[in-house]
Amino acid sequence: MKKALIKTDYHFPGQLGVYHGKVRDVYSLRGEILVMVATDRISAFDVVLPEGIPYKGQMLNQLAAKFLDVTADICPNWKLAVPDPMATAGVRCEGYPVEMIVRGYLCGSAWRAYRNGAREICGVTIPDGMSENEALPEPAVTPTTKAAQGAHDENISRDDILKSGLVSEGDYAVLEKYALELFRRGTEIAARRGLILADTKYEFGHADGTIYLIDEIHTPDSSRYFYRDGYEQRLSHGEPQRQLSKEFVREWLMANSFQGKAGQTVPAMTPEIVDGISNRYIELYEQITGETFVKVDTGDLLSRIERNVTEWCRARQNP
Repeated sequence: MKKALIKTDYHFPGQLGVYHGKVRDVYSLRGEILVMVATDRISAFDVVLPEGIPYKGQMLNQLAAKFLDVTADICPNWKLAVPDPMATAGVRCEGYPVEMIVRGYLCGSAWRAYRNGAREICGVTIPDGMSENEALPEPAVTPTTKAAQGAHDENISRDDILKSGLVSEGDYAVLEKYALELFRRGTEIAARRGLILADTKYEFGHADGTIYLIDEIHTPDSSRYFYRDGYEQRLSHGEPQRQLSKEFVREWLMANSFQGKAGQTVPAMTPEIVDGISNRYIELYEQITGETFVKVDTGDLLSRIERNVTEWCRARQNP
């Protein structure tokens, strides 16, 4: 029987503390090290859904690790090691309180705002007459605030970020440069696999004067992909694009009258719904990497992760 990892409560060697996020559990260790465990929790509309998705954590962790490796020439990133298929260890950084969202296409929340009359998003002007899922004139950085737990991220412009002092002008210029270069690389990789990287988000932090790319990158939790095949035909006919992203989860929730608003109830997540979500995540992994996803045995998740991370910690302490 497939199991999903919903909760962790480890005590790794040299552990200083733990933060339980919506999807990841982040353990702080001595030596300015973080161990990030990718659970099988899934969130949408800033709400953690009641059922875990088997293999989601493994898939996200392994896909993020691959993209961190193939973009390391663009900017430093936090990854040091992957001691377990569901855990990554890396440099502990102080995160910037903004997320750098890069949009190449008019879709998702940007389209919903545009459809309702907005022609400027985060200080970026969007031309009149555009259609849903149409390519923007050029990729645009549309930042959001990094909200506290339980709160919603909010759109914010570059000017407002600088005026409020959330990020210095010099650092923001670097974040924007890195974000656009990473998006360009992600677009190239997606194109080789018959996909379009429509939009994505990047998070950055700093440590010892260096700016690092942190967290995940180019995963379906942080990105939206369209299939290249049939894209133009669907666009010309006003049809929804075939896509690989978490948007299908949001669409399912909205179709069942849930958008994370007060008084709304998450619809029942049947085994069929859970398996369907799991299969879609695996489909993206295989499509974007060109590799078969190898499912790790889920019968011993908690103790396996603890054993593997503990061994890595001890090896690092005693090289």
